Amino acid sequence: MRKVCLDWVYQLAKVDDRIIFIGSDLGPGVLNSMKNEMPERFFMEGISEQHVIGMAAGLSMEGFIPYVNTIATFITRRCYEQVALDLCLHDLPVRLIGNGGGVVYAPLGPTHLAVEDIAIMRALPNMTVIVPCDADEMRRFMKKSIDWPHPIYIRLAKGGDAVVSREEHGFEIGKAIVMREPGQGLFVTTGVMTQLALKAATQLETEGIPCGVLHIHTVKPLDTEALNYWLPKVSGVVTVEEHTRIGGLGCAVLEHCSDVIPEHTAKIARIGFPDNFADKYGSQNSLLAHWGITVESLCELMRKQLQKV
Repeated sequence: MRKVCLDWVYQLAKVDDRIIFIGSDLGPGVLNSMKNEMPERFFMEGISEQHVIGMAAGLSMEGFIPYVNTIATFITRRCYEQVALDLCLHDLPVRLIGNGGGVVYAPLGPTHLAVEDIAIMRALPNMTVIVPCDADEMRRFMKKSIDWPHPIYIRLAKGGDAVVSREEHGFEIGKAIVMREPGQGLFVTTGVMTQLALKAATQLETEGIPCGVLHIHTVKPLDTEALNYWLPKVSGVVTVEEHTRIGGLGCAVLEHCSDVIPEHTAKIARIGFPDNFADKYGSQNSLLAHWGITVESLCELMRKQLQKV
């Protein structure tokens, strides 16, 4: 997913001279082709995220469209004030590409785990939050990213994940995708957790429990029309995200339901990370399992939700 995203920055730059790439402390060789072909639009600024955001804001005010890339924790937490005041306050079309959303960097511990990034970025006025489910969907999104008039936070997974999206689904910012038609239950997901939810839905089908999957690649602006349409049609809803349960997708869904369709809030249960820093190292999958985010945990919670009916 990361490679596709960065390759598309280069492809977009070939056809639009407003596109600029700004990296922060990335490894050697990142976008070498773009660096060699258009060095005046390629910048590697080192470990200076606050400066990078201010630089991107200034270039945007001059008519450029900067795509800024570094590790997700550093492009959100470390320069949060600059993102808020330099980008969002002025509503500038800067694209923030966060590597390793969720627990991709599990071997590096809590300093590198972006488990609250969706929450803090969706809290900012004018910010758009995009969380693709695979490399193909990333490609479709990148084609749409040029003309979006607001800042965007793009949350990247580790890469190499299975491709579950389909070309016919297309991609529209702010429009959720039904990956699997709902039955009794509905998984509402974002990012690579959509892949986990699809596996859970397949497992539940073998038990005679039909469940759908609504993939919300745009956490902000939230597709409230899709929620208004699908939630009343099912008996149980489970939201799934590689993120703390505070402030992420599950909270966004509950907030909307509380405000607009409160009679459906009771059918919603959430799967996400607990409210504490990671106390273990390992792989992404081992940390997900440690926190109970597995196919079986999704199935178990959905069964419980449906038993309430």
